[in-house]
Amino acid sequence: MTARLIIQLAALLGGLGVAIGAFGAHGLRKMLEASNRFDTFETAVRYQFYHALALLAVGILLAFRPDLKALSTTAWLWLGGVLIFSGSLYTLCFTGITKLGAVAPIGGLLLIAGWISLLLAARQV
Repeated sequence: MTARLIIQLAALLGGLGVAIGAFGAHGLRKMLEASNRFDTFETAVRYQFYHALALLAVGILLAFRPDLKALSTTAWLWLGGVLIFSGSLYTLCFTGITKLGAVAPIGGLLLIAGWISLLLAARQV
């Protein structure tokens, strides 16, 4: 994954985080509170934002240090983690399918693996 693509994905995840968060806070708040899922929704948005910012930092670092190929692995792990973790929580909030809660830990493991990947990549800095 290139630095440019990572930065673009960070921008996409960040922009979608703003849009999804605003939609949930303003347009869906009553529905999310009625289903007791507002906290779950906020968690999904928060983790999406954390990792959008982290992806941005990784993309910038990779732009300056293209020799740090392991950062590409970090980016893939975080992207997959956000899609699975936040995506499963969003889907749970909107559909009420509680079995989707069992998928979120897989995304969480990918997010953790991404941080470990970053730790390993930092040994080369």
